[in-house]
Amino acid sequence: MNVLSQYDSPLLNSAIRCLAQADIELHISKKRVKNINFRLKPHKLMVSVPISLSSAQTVQAIEKRVPWAIANHAHVLERYKRQQIPSQQSIKETSTADRTLLLWGVEQSFTLNHDKKIAYYRQHLSEVMPALFNKWQPIVGAYANEIRLKKMHTRWGSCNTRARRIWLSVYLPTYPIECTEYVIVHELCHLHHANHSRAFWQTVATAMPDYRYWHNMLAGKIGQLD
Repeated sequence: MNVLSQYDSPLLNSAIRCLAQADIELHISKKRVKNINFRLKPHKLMVSVPISLSSAQTVQAIEKRVPWAIANHAHVLERYKRQQIPSQQSIKETSTADRTLLLWGVEQSFTLNHDKKIAYYRQHLSEVMPALFNKWQPIVGAYANEIRLKKMHTRWGSCNTRARRIWLSVYLPTYPIECTEYVIVHELCHLHHANHSRAFWQTVATAMPDYRYWHNMLAGKIGQLD
């Protein structure tokens, strides 16, 4: 059930207008879920909202996701079209999709082979890292001695607390840049707490109140593209 009529604010009306210009309709439903979840479908942005979440928090979260929805809608439509074509043609299209290049969650207009793709990600991540660390280190109240990149397939980041050395996965640029910011915050917080204790997560939440959204996106729980 779409409960959009229950929300009335200038911010939400502005978000609805922006989505409408991209031919996307906003649907909000209240469910027994722990976190607000977003699902982008052809011409629809589906939002599942925890029953306990306030209207102001809901509107603020939706406002943040509008640029993501608009940027990725064309990709969603293309994937939907591919699902409608015969299986043999679908196989050909899939081989092309495997070479799809994403930068900060947005599909690029060109493709690269594996090695050049890694170099491309490494270059763009290297370019934004100084500014992102300069932004978040004072907020977290912890400073790294060294920052490095490497190909990590099972982790998005790691921290050597003794050396105060932080590693970031070179694959991070495939996701929205906020995901990279979350990983940076996460690893910097390990300089305060070496484990994943309650105190650690409280430190993360204090520095980045919406960290769960980006954490879940990296874990593949929300922000799916249909």
